[in-house]
Amino acid sequence: MIEKLSADARGRLSEELALWSLVDGRDAIKRTVKFKNFSEAWGFMNQVALAAEKLDHHPEWSNVYNRVDIVLTTHDCSGLSERDLKLARIIDKLAP
Repeated sequence: MIEKLSADARGRLSEELALWSLVDGRDAIKRTVKFKNFSEAWGFMNQVALAAEKLDHHPEWSNVYNRVDIVLTTHDCSGLSERDLKLARIIDKLAP
């Protein structure tokens, strides 16, 4: 069973994932990534999709031209879990 993040882990979110912020009204984190053009944004999304598939943990996201908006939460526990942090770290490495 997947568990929600502990209070300690939540306390470290702003330090560990400085580019992410909490989503108002949800137990989730979000980040926007901007690129030079649509093609670069799409390529990034493909890389994230492959990583997410390996983790069996998929983001909520949208793409408008050069911008990708990403929300991470774990539906199995109705909130943030270590799965979200792991995928966020990967996204941070893939993002420009």
